[in-house]
Amino acid sequence: MSSRFASTKRAIAECDICGFRYKLKELNNIVRRGNDTNLKACPFCFDSDHPQNELGMYPVHDPQAIRNPRPDFAGYAESRALKYSGSLDNKLEFVMTASIGSVTVTTS
Repeated sequence: MSSRFASTKRAIAECDICGFRYKLKELNNIVRRGNDTNLKACPFCFDSDHPQNELGMYPVHDPQAIRNPRPDFAGYAESRALKYSGSLDNKLEFVMTASIGSVTVTTS
């Protein structure tokens, strides 16, 4: 029994994008958002379906806020990032202490 279609071994077809002739087996189907568009493109014109086109196809649960947040308690000295001490006499001198060490800045 014979096949209803001819063999694609030597079949020639045109690229639906640029119009140049190629072997039919060299052309690729163009797929957009997971659907076949029934267009064929040559290897130079072919652009695969971008993953960003699939946004919204799958449910994503990504909460951003925290329910009933609690701020740092200001009574603890450890809750502050920096401790300031200094004097404002004739010269300006401040000493700042952080958790990684201390820095003395003197300006005149």
